[in-house]
Amino acid sequence: MLKGQVDTEDASETDLAKHDEEDYVEMKEQMYQDKLASLKRQLQQLQEGTLQEYQKRMKKLDQQYKERIRNAELFLQLETEQVERNYIKEKKAAVKEFEDKKVELKENLIAELEEKKKMIENEKLTMELTGDSMEVKPIMTRKLRRRPNDPVPIPDKRRKPAPAQLNYLLTDEQIMEDLRTLNKLKSPKRPASPSSPEHLPSTPAESPAQRFEARIEDGKLYYDKRWYHKSQAIYLESKENTKISCVISSVGANEIWVRKTSDSTKMRIYLGQLQRGLFVIRRRSAA
Repeated sequence: MLKGQVDTEDASETDLAKHDEEDYVEMKEQMYQDKLASLKRQLQQLQEGTLQEYQKRMKKLDQQYKERIRNAELFLQLETEQVERNYIKEKKAAVKEFEDKKVELKENLIAELEEKKKMIENEKLTMELTGDSMEVKPIMTRKLRRRPNDPVPIPDKRRKPAPAQLNYLLTDEQIMEDLRTLNKLKSPKRPASPSSPEHLPSTPAESPAQRFEARIEDGKLYYDKRWYHKSQAIYLESKENTKISCVISSVGANEIWVRKTSDSTKMRIYLGQLQRGLFVIRRRSAA
């Protein structure tokens, strides 16, 4: 009887162990199915855009995107303001330069016109003082009687010679001084016969003052057997025995401009002044 009872207990324990193992397998299968269902549900929510984790991360990405866009707009605004300021600054500078150039051009033209006016007035004054005339005197020709069979002569339509022009390279004071000298040397007119020596062309008297060779070619000055060019350092000596250190700033058609090294002021020297010895040029070292 005891043996039978032991067998029954062993059988019960075996059945219990077997039942527990079946429950474990069933529970494990259930957990697998639950996890699979949860993953499928999350995948469905992700595709629909309703997954909480997806929405959370998307919100963070959206904030980063908006922040970056805002920074880019701020940078664009700053760059635009900088470009606008530079544009206004350059525009003001261009307007100022244009106005300055316009004033400078007007002043230069006025100076040129005033100089031409002055030269014309000097020419008129010279003609009044010397009694010279700018008119071209007609040439007296002997007319022969035309024969009946000769053709009618055709009038000469050649162009009249242009009146001579005087170009003065001296100052008003120097011109007046020369005119006074000429008037002193000029002798009074006396009536004489056409065959007298007074009617023969006379050669002008040579000036007792020393004259220098001075000319301008190809933008360079040839003076006293030497060539001088722009930016060359020189000494300028005047008839008052003053010696000035200068630099040739420009070479024109009939004059040169020099700049004093002491105060940077400019002087204009005409070729006539150099030829007459009113100013003397000497070379000097540029150092």
